[in-house]
Amino acid sequence: MKRFGMGTVRAAASATTLLAGLVLCGIAGCATERPQATAAQTDDAGITAGVKAALLGDASLKANEIDVDTDQGVVRLSGFVSSADDVAAAAAAVRTVRGVKSVRNELRLK
Repeated sequence: MKRFGMGTVRAAASATTLLAGLVLCGIAGCATERPQATAAQTDDAGITAGVKAALLGDASLKANEIDVDTDQGVVRLSGFVSSADDVAAAAAAVRTVRGVKSVRNELRLK
């Protein structure tokens, strides 16, 4: 009576290999999510920088009085401007920046 034949050893080796493969796939799957989140944060930072530059490029706007926040390509403008034309000009400037998906214009008149 054989307790450990070649078939048993091969089955154990196959099961160990399969288990190791599943563990590695799980680890690799988790590892790919972080770079995507980091890439989104980097993109948002780049969009924010581009929006601030676009606002500074418009001489009619006081860009230092406009706050810019970006989350997943959605830009939120807040702060105070002098006129309704400035509200529209700020939104128009934001829309020229690559990567902007939409604008939440929460600017208020002084």
